[in-house]
Amino acid sequence: MATSVNVHGEDKVVVDMTKLVPSLPLETRCPPFPLRQYGGFWLPEGILPALEAIHTRFETRPSDVFRASFPKSGTTWLKALAFATINRDEHPPSDEHHLLCHRGPHDCVKFFEPTVAATGSLDDFAALPSPRLLSTHHVPYSLLPEHITSDDSGCRIVYVCRDPKDVLVSGWLFSRKIMDNSAAEAKGGNLDHQPPYTMDQALELFCKGRCITGPDWRHVVEYWEESERRPNNKVLFLRYEEMIREPARNVRKLAEFVGRPFSSEEETAGVVDAIVELCSFDHLRSLEVNKIGVLNLGATFGNDFFFRKGVAGDWRNHMSTEMAAMLDGVVEDELRGSGFTFDGVGDSTLTVSNVNAGN
Repeated sequence: MATSVNVHGEDKVVVDMTKLVPSLPLETRCPPFPLRQYGGFWLPEGILPALEAIHTRFETRPSDVFRASFPKSGTTWLKALAFATINRDEHPPSDEHHLLCHRGPHDCVKFFEPTVAATGSLDDFAALPSPRLLSTHHVPYSLLPEHITSDDSGCRIVYVCRDPKDVLVSGWLFSRKIMDNSAAEAKGGNLDHQPPYTMDQALELFCKGRCITGPDWRHVVEYWEESERRPNNKVLFLRYEEMIREPARNVRKLAEFVGRPFSSEEETAGVVDAIVELCSFDHLRSLEVNKIGVLNLGATFGNDFFFRKGVAGDWRNHMSTEMAAMLDGVVEDELRGSGFTFDGVGDSTLTVSNVNAGN
């Protein structure tokens, strides 16, 4: 079966993904998954068949909202905030029995491609009532199908970006945790022979764009360019660090964008503040489901893997100034002429334990 895929503005026909994948460039040095280069990005090998399913079998609805980000850029927090905002009538944020108190954000808003890849089915998403909140974690804008990106679709995308240095560090620590967990299970808790995965190695690969869904800067710029081309229409572009500084203002912006602005009655009743508090890092991390629950996406992840420090600027605790300068230089070179900058978002360390959720 052939598949038409839009890559950088051009429709390209590819063979069945199961036949194409083995021929794509392979990267195995960036754990925890083997990567294949497709459409200019290094994508987890396992999700590529799901990309074909999204293009050929997924049926959008005009009310669909897609949450998108480069991995480790504020994914969990944005899922929680978006879910609480869009579903606030059915699940009032002040309710102590709110769904987010009993199910992790990734269970409330499932990852699209990994779920399809793991199940081979789109049924989980077809069964959701409208408006659906969907989450793409790997697909860059240029690889989304036209039935999502076109004006006629009515679909909207909420994207969050983050300082690449914090993205690198968070991804590196996350990968090491997965590697340690897998090694412990395989060897009965013996990690003596666990192969090293150092920050130096992670930095080298990240700077070459050879990381999960990399290059980071290209992923970010594609969504940013679309937000600039069609402001307030197709893509809402958020910055993690700005959300930390003013969470309530960004929740209002999110609600307005998805067509669910807060009423004066809701403002008076403190609904916005209730959503921010419900989705705070300290609150979500304290919940039992996020301490002991697990998420199965082909591999098993502890829910606690997704809640670390909840700060911006933590890269200083793991990278030398020379490492940071190297990455900043690469990003600056790669962004030259694009019109986009990360605006010095990593200049100060921001503690967000009481205002947002983790990575």
